[in-house]
Amino acid sequence: MTDLIPPSPRYDPTGAPEPDDPAFFAEGEPFLLFAQWLKDARAKEPNDPNAMTLATVDESGLPDARMVLLKDVDSRGFVFYSNAESAKGRQLAVNAKAALVFHWKSLRRQVRVRGLVEEVTRQEADAYFASRDRGARLGAWASDQSRPLETRLALEKRIAEYALKFGIGEVPRPPHWIGWRVKPVQIEFWRDRPFRLHDRLQFARATPEAAWEKRRLFP
Repeated sequence: MTDLIPPSPRYDPTGAPEPDDPAFFAEGEPFLLFAQWLKDARAKEPNDPNAMTLATVDESGLPDARMVLLKDVDSRGFVFYSNAESAKGRQLAVNAKAALVFHWKSLRRQVRVRGLVEEVTRQEADAYFASRDRGARLGAWASDQSRPLETRLALEKRIAEYALKFGIGEVPRPPHWIGWRVKPVQIEFWRDRPFRLHDRLQFARATPEAAWEKRRLFP
């Protein structure tokens, strides 16, 4: 299987090193920097520039991770939505802490986030759910997320049943479909540099209400 792993990159040892970027390391507000990087990703990434790895821990302490989509971000934190009865929902109910990773391959950048998690308000969840495609809203009712499914036909049957139930009317938000906000205590910005000597800029604070402290990290 090792032939499936691409080789490490090779660099010209006689080439001049790239200069440091004082503007990058001078940035003092992580959410402003994140907004700029997400804007760059929207212009370059072919699919889902708002995709992020969500890492949680179950009640036994075993880590779990999956890809979800960022649906809102501001100075309070990073918001995503899902089924509260899913694996991620059950894990967050037990341990309301999470980590996120954004990886933008075309830009050779990533952002790592660690923080505490809270549910968004019902009003926020209602507003976002109403903006979704009707098929996705029906799917939120039909899917017992993370639980065993006998056949694809069984899922399609449930979707048809809910489509019949709601008819041409509005599809309300299921009570188990909610949103979470990751309130960061650490945000790290990473950029690729030759010879694996990458740039790393970390913002950290003791609590989500505290002021940020900034430091540069060894690669």
